[in-house]
Amino acid sequence: MAMAVAQHRVSTSGSSSINKHLDASGKYVRYTAEQVEALERVYAECPKPSSLRRQQLIRECPILSNIEPKQIKVWFQNRRCREKQRKESSRLQTVNRKLSAMNKLLMEENDRLQKQVSQLVCENGYMRQQLHTVNASATDASCDSVVTTPQHSLRDPTNPAGLLSIAEETLAEFLSKATGTAVDWVQMPGMKPGPDSVGIIAISQSCSGVAARACGLVSLEPTKIAEILKDRPSWLRDCRNLEVFTMFPAGSGGTIELVYTQVCERSLSGSGAGPSTAAAAQFVRAEVLPSGYLIRPCEGGGSIIHIVDHLNLEAWSVPEVLRPLYESSKVIAQKMTIAALRYVKQIAQETSGEVVYSMGRQPAVLRTFSQRLSRGFNDAINGFNDDGWSIMNCDGNEDVIIAINSSKSFSCTSNPNNALPFVGGVLCAKASMLLQNVPPAVLVRFLREHRSEWADFNVDAYTAASLKAGTYAYPGMRPTRFTGSQIIMPLGHTIEHEEILEVIRLEGHSLVQEDAFVSRDIHLLQICSGIDENAVGACSELVFAPIDEMFPDDAPLIPSGFRIIPLESKPSDTQDSLTTNRTLDLTSSLEVGPATNHSSGDVPSSQNSRSVLTIAFQFPFDSSLQDNVATMARQYVRSVISSVQRVAMAISPSGLSADVGPKLSPGSPEALTLAQWICQSYSYHIGAELLRSESLGSDSILKNLWQHQDAILCCSLKSLPVFIFANQAGLDMLETTLVSLQDITLDKIFDEPGRKALCSDFAKLMQQGYAYFPAGICMSTMGRHVSYEQAVAWKVLEADESTVHCLAFSFVNWSFV
Repeated sequence: MAMAVAQHRVSTSGSSSINKHLDASGKYVRYTAEQVEALERVYAECPKPSSLRRQQLIRECPILSNIEPKQIKVWFQNRRCREKQRKESSRLQTVNRKLSAMNKLLMEENDRLQKQVSQLVCENGYMRQQLHTVNASATDASCDSVVTTPQHSLRDPTNPAGLLSIAEETLAEFLSKATGTAVDWVQMPGMKPGPDSVGIIAISQSCSGVAARACGLVSLEPTKIAEILKDRPSWLRDCRNLEVFTMFPAGSGGTIELVYTQVCERSLSGSGAGPSTAAAAQFVRAEVLPSGYLIRPCEGGGSIIHIVDHLNLEAWSVPEVLRPLYESSKVIAQKMTIAALRYVKQIAQETSGEVVYSMGRQPAVLRTFSQRLSRGFNDAINGFNDDGWSIMNCDGNEDVIIAINSSKSFSCTSNPNNALPFVGGVLCAKASMLLQNVPPAVLVRFLREHRSEWADFNVDAYTAASLKAGTYAYPGMRPTRFTGSQIIMPLGHTIEHEEILEVIRLEGHSLVQEDAFVSRDIHLLQICSGIDENAVGACSELVFAPIDEMFPDDAPLIPSGFRIIPLESKPSDTQDSLTTNRTLDLTSSLEVGPATNHSSGDVPSSQNSRSVLTIAFQFPFDSSLQDNVATMARQYVRSVISSVQRVAMAISPSGLSADVGPKLSPGSPEALTLAQWICQSYSYHIGAELLRSESLGSDSILKNLWQHQDAILCCSLKSLPVFIFANQAGLDMLETTLVSLQDITLDKIFDEPGRKALCSDFAKLMQQGYAYFPAGICMSTMGRHVSYEQAVAWKVLEADESTVHCLAFSFVNWSFV
């Protein structure tokens, strides 16, 4: 086979104003600079013009009249190809730069590990020698033991020389952690290094306190990175205050600063507000060990940064249920170390123009909105006295804490001159609860996507109306019908989508005829974070605040929302994790099917896990309406808690509840047996059917019992009977969950007349097997009164029809008073 190769020689001695391009036949077509400029202008507007557009171009540009339409088509094809090649080349150069920097970091990590191995070998040899020496001298009676204590030089932090000595020792210890072997670092689960990862993340395996380290490449100069990281309040949401006490120059152009930083977080309790001045010492329970940032310029631009956070959080001083938070290096890594690295990377991307936000907002403005939402939510949860918060009529036993802030300097806006003229101030209703076996990321994602399942849009309308000066009203004073739908409009997100900023529009229509054509939509500014189920130790939050539809930069914000903090870390990557695409439909989640056998590898990662859910809702109020708003806020938060409990129960990996145990797990033989005993005993004693005859199939008894309209509860036969089971209506009536149900005793749900009726008829119940109770009042766990038309109690017999398993109660036509 013969091949013909055509070579085209191009003279380079021609005019520089001539551009040469190949046409479709492989021949060079020469374009003048004016022609290329005209074509480039069109390309900037439309990179792929149609045939009609190309012909129009030839007619409108006389300088292109000598060029055929086919040649112009080829020019645009070549131009698009060159643009694609340029972008690909730029992308590959960026990836290559990242890989080179990552390779350098990995080589440094390898050197550190080799040093650590050598150190361990030397220590091992030394220990062997010491053991041999001790054994050899065990019989030598003249051998004396001498213990020496190293003497540390006195260091006076009140003078520059003392501070310099402390700074030098701190720097040396920090460098040994950042690049040396002072800490035994291990890779953090779920954080694998790579060109697209945030960096190399490690946590301490065994050291005093908790520690985390991050290494990464950032496309900013070292001085710029140092300036960003020194401003801790901008990226560490828990940092309430930062003040430089003193500063003086050190050697090599360095600077030594004595900095006061106040980092505060608060867990709710019945005791109420934040610490007073006298009691503030008990909240100081952390020691910062040598930590910091090592920032070095990188070849090819940018910087390599090492971040080390090492703290002793004194876990012994906190309640045992919260102790895992203070003993986990993973929590510190997510909260401080990774947060710092992500923040500087976010700034770097925004500076380079890689991030484009919607609605024409500047990145700095959106960051400010996120910071204000988070900081306002933190302040509401903390409720510190020095921020103007005080507790309203709390006796220490309230399930919902009401705090008010009536400080004159209180401002909901970034501009103090635009502070709202609240006569009363802001009221915050907050509560905490312990969640069992509920994935925080799944719960927060559901709360975000299904707001109508837990929120009262009329309460949102009240808060939104209160933002307008002089407007104080209750939900319903301006009749509005909400469709229950929400429209999510994204504003921006962080580099790894771990935090999302968005505007929520709740559609509303006026019920007043004269306002029929006036929009009653409500707009909320919202941030959602921690929705990645694979993020180990990450906190999940959903924080929102009403905002004017014009979305001004200095809009006042009164944030409310949810925060879920996992108390125990997830299993290693070798175990199966909960699928990210978990179905969040409540109805399908409560379907009860046949029992399924799970192998040990099929158990979801959230089994036996615990987390703390904190809820805080803020409401502006006028001083004349303070008590009324407080009552409304308390009732609303209780209803939100009840809704969240139902949602948590539905999305729990074990269906109804993982804490009920295998005997009550959905579809298990034990649960089905209990349902059969309840129905059969009802028929045996009363002579009627509890369920319809078509509902008595063996596979549907438990499901239909669970969905029965009457509240059905079962309690144990003990000296102090406690509830062991309830259907959905029973849980709704008591405003509790299957987890908390087992802490409720029978006597707690009845009022005084109800307890007397139960005691008087208890003998009859045990003798004939059942008893009827007249209409009465019982109490939910939230303290609300529940009325019922009739109650029926019967003994639940086991299969032999002689052994009493428990007592069952059915409350007919119940409702909240």
